[in-house]
Amino acid sequence: QVQLVESGGGLVQPGGSLRLSCAASGSGFSSYAMGWYRQAPGKQRELVAAITSGGSTNYADSVKGRFTISRDNAKKTVFLQMNSLKPEDTAVYYCRGTYGLMEYWGKGTLVTVSS
Repeated sequence: QVQLVESGGGLVQPGGSLRLSCAASGSGFSSYAMGWYRQAPGKQRELVAAITSGGSTNYADSVKGRFTISRDNAKKTVFLQMNSLKPEDTAVYYCRGTYGLMEYWGKGTLVTVSS
């Protein structure tokens, strides 16, 4: 069983930066594809960024050039560096891990972008 725990959320002003972390427990982390999703109030959950076990990445158009996903397999952690934050980035950010038919979600961390 894998557990995912997000951290790093908080309140930041527009134009600021935050770095989210998702720490995994259990074995096999390096084989998992990992992703960051977000859900704003009244909206559906959406993919923000993803990284494969081999390190390939993809991003939502709305965050390209501003967000960077990375992983440290030795620490069993995936990161989301968020720069040039906008009010519309306000949401609960969730970490997701997948391997074959297995899927795991964290409980989320709240990011609020406001002056």
